[in-house]
Amino acid sequence: MQTRNQIHQELQKYYDDSANHLVLLSGSDRSEKESFLMRFCQDKKSFYYRGRHASGAKQLELFSSQVAKTYDVKLQKNTYDECLNRIKSGDASKLVVVIDELPLITHSEPSFFESIIKLKKRQLYPGPVLIIATASSLSYAEGDAHELYGDGFSYFDSVLTLPDYNFLEVVRVLPGSSMTDALSVYAITGGVPAYMSHWNRSRSVRENVISLILSPHGALFNEAERYIGSELRELSVYETILYAMACGNEKLNDIYQYTGYPRAKISVYLKNLASFEVIEKVVSFTSGGWENTKKGIYRIREPFIDFWFKFVYAHQSELWQMKPEEFYDRFIEPDIRGYLDRIFERVCSEYIELLSSVGKTPIRVSSIGTWIGKDGTIDIVGADEERNTVVGSCHWGDTPMGEESYENLLASMKLARLSAEAVYLFSGNGFTDGLKKLVESGRNVNLIDLEEL
Repeated sequence: MQTRNQIHQELQKYYDDSANHLVLLSGSDRSEKESFLMRFCQDKKSFYYRGRHASGAKQLELFSSQVAKTYDVKLQKNTYDECLNRIKSGDASKLVVVIDELPLITHSEPSFFESIIKLKKRQLYPGPVLIIATASSLSYAEGDAHELYGDGFSYFDSVLTLPDYNFLEVVRVLPGSSMTDALSVYAITGGVPAYMSHWNRSRSVRENVISLILSPHGALFNEAERYIGSELRELSVYETILYAMACGNEKLNDIYQYTGYPRAKISVYLKNLASFEVIEKVVSFTSGGWENTKKGIYRIREPFIDFWFKFVYAHQSELWQMKPEEFYDRFIEPDIRGYLDRIFERVCSEYIELLSSVGKTPIRVSSIGTWIGKDGTIDIVGADEERNTVVGSCHWGDTPMGEESYENLLASMKLARLSAEAVYLFSGNGFTDGLKKLVESGRNVNLIDLEEL
């Protein structure tokens, strides 16, 4: 997935091009896409309109009023064509037209999109324009818009999804933080911009969790349920399934036995959760050892949701009876370091992708994933277009990474029938002398500790 910086660069590419362009940008209501767009437009001539829930006639009235106020003009025909004909940059520079929450306009007035197409084709305002239409619903960008606009969808030059912060961006937001603290913040917030905006950099991780998540008046108290309920119904079913997954039930049959729901029903609800990007079906990286892989694995992919269901969901009675500080010390503190293990794997994957992007890996990584075997796991498998691979093993814990981790990786590679151009061993607590000695003669084996990360 592209980073936010890469999305910015792609929009800039369209802006710098002399032709008119139309881009659809989706981002959840937690992505702070509005702030992102304001930063993109800050040194450019722009027109911004945010769609809202309104009748077709009232929406047009609001849009017309925005154009009239922005450009000090009087409108007579009261049509979208007239509105878009009166916008201007005031000079030869390209105008950026931001239509925020496009679905709220086209839902009541489908003809608005026809006017947008005319604008792109220079049939209205003749100057160069970059039109950025946005949607908060991820499903809109992935399918609904195509169905709604039919052939008109082809006028979008690009469909982009604004991601959350990756680990490097989280580190930049938290200058001066230790690696462990930054990793903890990433594991709890998932790099969601709206959550990061509440994080107090002068407070510890413990203090932030207590004030934001565990306190009834905290900004993120009950946020997990709010977010799930924003696009899904029947919360009792969804939350039961998510709790089952948080307890380590990763296969459909395990979830069935834990919840008692029919398998067919669970499959439907898992599909809905996956389409909302709350969970993911983990498919092992394709290799020659397909018969040795574990199949049908589901995991919670949203770190904040995962955190809530792992640490808070089952103890909500205690949450209301205990002081938040007591709750943290009793239910979160003992297991928080172990919880960081999976997010550490994500950070290490991002590290390899970053190395590849600057030519520091022996192959150009074009796809990256994991291999989950019946008798072993390869945390990271990256491949190029020719299927050459690099692999990685991640160890986050209280002890240094030892020879056993490397030997287990080699055994899993044999089961997966994978050879590697390079091996990356990541540790959150250093390496044993035995492992250092063992890999001295290894071809292209790299030891990566926290300092290098």
